[in-house]
Amino acid sequence: MKILVASDIHGSAHYMREIAARVESESADLLVLLGDVFNHGPRNPFPTDYAPMQVADILNGMKERLVVIQGNCDSAVDQMVAEFHFVESALLLVGQKRVYCTHGHVFDKDHLPQLAQGDVLLYGHYHTVLCQEVDGVLCMNPGSVSLPKDENRAYILLSEDGAQIKTLEGEIIHKINW
Repeated sequence: MKILVASDIHGSAHYMREIAARVESESADLLVLLGDVFNHGPRNPFPTDYAPMQVADILNGMKERLVVIQGNCDSAVDQMVAEFHFVESALLLVGQKRVYCTHGHVFDKDHLPQLAQGDVLLYGHYHTVLCQEVDGVLCMNPGSVSLPKDENRAYILLSEDGAQIKTLEGEIIHKINW
């Protein structure tokens, strides 16, 4: 099974289409979004092609293979246009790894949830790519695909064999085998 993980789309229809295209080109079985899906947030500029309803239409068409984490910019009104549910967090089993998915405004590399050594923490929120082991937990952040604070517009690809952080152009930034 392949899982594509992205974060912080912030209502950009352009970058949502890019992620949907990567789901297809990577033959991903599941798309996990780590929050901040529709709204740009009060501290952020409007992203390229800001069109939250178009983002909703794209995601509603993928709802059978979608897990969406609620971010700090996601409100209850967002669920009125979504044909899927936002969840606070998710725990996935990928190969032999337990992968905890959250937005990052509560748990991150500096505030780990209760995880065992060898587990994986995926989060967004900070808009920067990260791949770092902390106290035996692999912490990964794909950054923001629409409003990056570094030079990367990236996503994470998980499989039974490991994880990769890749740019939208397909360049591998980090590769972890497990």
